[in-house]
Amino acid sequence: MPLDIVTVPCLKDNYAYLAHDPATGATAVIDVPEAAPLLAAAKARGWTIGQILITHHHWDHVDGLAGIRDAFPDAKVVGHAADAERLPPLDVALNEGDPVTIGTETGTVIDVSGHTVGHIAFYFPGSNAVFTADSLMALGCGRVFEGTFPQMWDSLSKLAALPDDTVVYSGHEYTQANARFALTIEPGNTDLQERAVEIDTDREAGKRTVPSLLGTEKATNPFLRAATPELAAAIGMAGAAPVDVFAEVRTRKDNF
Repeated sequence: MPLDIVTVPCLKDNYAYLAHDPATGATAVIDVPEAAPLLAAAKARGWTIGQILITHHHWDHVDGLAGIRDAFPDAKVVGHAADAERLPPLDVALNEGDPVTIGTETGTVIDVSGHTVGHIAFYFPGSNAVFTADSLMALGCGRVFEGTFPQMWDSLSKLAALPDDTVVYSGHEYTQANARFALTIEPGNTDLQERAVEIDTDREAGKRTVPSLLGTEKATNPFLRAATPELAAAIGMAGAAPVDVFAEVRTRKDNF
């Protein structure tokens, strides 16, 4: 039975998630920008938070942890062993490829370093869900703050290898701005053109644009499309290595 996943808006433009196993009642939080919205969402459903899964150390993904622990002192904090010194104290330290369980649902840890060194994603194939935070975002990817362009490209390539029907639960509502940039890279992409219109309509109606389907990201997200001949040609880099195309696109986004 797949997880019940609730998208919880936090702060100005963050998203965090509740993931609930209906078979056992086990519930996890994925990232904690602030406690109050997550606690309210859990209370409204009668769910008890037993795990706090942390993707990376940035303040807007961990600042609400103390509030969650105050309400649920037995909740276990789960994060990347390699980044344990910068994360809140971990009860469970995991590495790439390690299993992570929510009730009867077993997922796996994917190292998606680049935005930060030690950033991880949580992939639950039984629920067609991957929690990517600031690595892969809707029509975007995180700025490469700590890692390298090759490292970030490798991380995105791992995520792109997942099935197209995987739902991408990312960390921010940046999609409309990302679409404006994407159209400067690949203005002739009709899938992107149509998606940009849908995004504008949704945002005008106050709707979220996250989560998104990985297949849609592969068709429209310029950072995932760096290996396609169409995008390379669109930016005058036909025949270039995908990592170099990615680096150019990411540099343009940094200056956009």
